[in-house]
Amino acid sequence: MARDPDCLFCRIEAGEIPSTQVHSDDLVIAFRDISPRAPTHILLIPREHIRSAAELTDSHAPMVGHLFAVAAQVARDQGIEDAGYRIVTNIGRGAGQTVDHLHLHLMGGRPMTWPPG
Repeated sequence: MARDPDCLFCRIEAGEIPSTQVHSDDLVIAFRDISPRAPTHILLIPREHIRSAAELTDSHAPMVGHLFAVAAQVARDQGIEDAGYRIVTNIGRGAGQTVDHLHLHLMGGRPMTWPPG
């Protein structure tokens, strides 16, 4: 599986940097954001290093489906499913991506506004 030794999230995935994990399996890990923007703010990343959703191909379809299924399960586990939650991914600096590793922000626990930014 591809890994970038300079990537913050690859280092978290490898256990080199501590995180508060809420889910871990062969394809995906989920952990609490260290600068939460909502009462529940969890990051979900594939174990494989993919810079952003812009680099996804058809071959990634099973992993992406699993990533979203895990997000839904984590939302249930965190008790935010009924009130609603937001799943966001940013692509590129102009959109707010600060770590070049595909990740989903799962946020809930408060009303979300629109437009988001």
